[in-house]
Amino acid sequence: MPDIQITINFNNVTVSAELNDSAAARRIQAALPFSSRVNTWGNEIYFPIPVKAELEQEATDVVEVGDIAYWPPGHSLCLFFGPTPVSHDQEPRAASPVNKVGRISSDINILKDISDGARVEIKKPEIR
Repeated sequence: MPDIQITINFNNVTVSAELNDSAAARRIQAALPFSSRVNTWGNEIYFPIPVKAELEQEATDVVEVGDIAYWPPGHSLCLFFGPTPVSHDQEPRAASPVNKVGRISSDINILKDISDGARVEIKKPEIR
């Protein structure tokens, strides 16, 4: 199955992304669209979503800038755009193992302007 295109909208900021073909990503795709309120943790944005998935065998706490991950303990989607409080040097690192479910495909630097409590909406892009 090819990667699924999604948009992540924060008020007046939109980020393009792709979901991969993992089990958790397929569950997220099936739940679209949904909205939430964000939390920030260093250079990570995370927010609860209406999806429950188990930790996958490939789960890891070491991620890359631009990764989108699912955090099972918090039923949350995580967007990584730089170091977090548990990072070593500049590598992004999750609080505990996460399932990598996708990648941000647009400029991630705009995520630095998103603050705690901002509304987020995840959906498939509109076809024009």
